[in-house]
Amino acid sequence: MIGEAVTVALKDATYAADWVRDGASAIAALGNGEHQAVLLDLGLPKSSGFDVLRRLRQQGNPVPVIIVSARDAVEDRIKALDMGADDYVLKPFDVHELLARLRAVIRRHGGQAAPVLSNGIVSLDPVTREARHGDAACVLSAREFSLLHALLLRPGAILGRSELEERIYGWNEEVESNAVDFLIHGVRKKLGADAIRNVRGAGWMVDKHA
Repeated sequence: MIGEAVTVALKDATYAADWVRDGASAIAALGNGEHQAVLLDLGLPKSSGFDVLRRLRQQGNPVPVIIVSARDAVEDRIKALDMGADDYVLKPFDVHELLARLRAVIRRHGGQAAPVLSNGIVSLDPVTREARHGDAACVLSAREFSLLHALLLRPGAILGRSELEERIYGWNEEVESNAVDFLIHGVRKKLGADAIRNVRGAGWMVDKHA
């Protein structure tokens, strides 16, 4: 029930969320390096959350990990953090706090400390979904937000179609034809044509910090 509720909350907050129910599946799912963050329970069947975390860090996978557990012993919290977890949230939790912690670890992992993402030209507020570019300001749709958020986490980096699709859609969601082109067109219409640059044959980017 908690997993289902968190998955719904993540999708409502514009994340493409993938949910697996045991440690072995989690290890397999995280082997592709495509995820921006992990919410990890400790009491998983087949392989525990500690086993999943240990495997991730042994493989050199730097993906941010937030432990979400009912285990409130100080020893468990210390162990998880020393093993490489980025945060530890106790059940029961407020979903809005969980989302705020998730935004924070994703920002830190992307080298961004400020709550509002910006490259000095385009800015994006993850809480309100408001984007600004010069005199233009607007609230983006959920998928437009996901696309611009992915680009602003890595200013100057070119993201290809498949990488952007992974940021916009979960595993069980059908990827619509030309979805990325449609979303980029929508963002440019709202913020201006130069808000997102196309790199022919490679993908799209926002300029590096000005």
